[in-house]
Amino acid sequence: MQECDFCAIATGKAPATIIWEDEGNLAFFPLRPAAVGHTLIIPREHFGDLFELPDRNVAGLMQAVTRVGRGLRKALRPDGMNVINSNGRAASQTVFHVHVHLVPRWSGDRFGDIWPPSEPWAGEVKAEVAEMVRRELTPS
Repeated sequence: MQECDFCAIATGKAPATIIWEDEGNLAFFPLRPAAVGHTLIIPREHFGDLFELPDRNVAGLMQAVTRVGRGLRKALRPDGMNVINSNGRAASQTVFHVHVHLVPRWSGDRFGDIWPPSEPWAGEVKAEVAEMVRRELTPS
């Protein structure tokens, strides 16, 4: 298997502007940032998406996200921040190594709204989907 771009960064084989790292995770600026301070946080170990990430790695990744996010907030003083994780092509994932985007936001910035208003679900659809998910979450 050919090494992924993020694995190459994690192993030091590819350059990146790394702003923070620990034993299991690292944070760096993407090549094409969406905003000033846009940062990616990845686990050093390769997992294709969030749902492949073992439970043992979840807390460390989220601790890295909050630590780096706090640093971005102190340094840049944005009005807000998006924390984004995309899984699969339909969700706009382009690098198949789990990663979390921290995107500092300012009121009126050019990034725009990421969730346009939509029609609410019909009550019966909402109830049916809720029941389907509950069944999958109930231990067998």
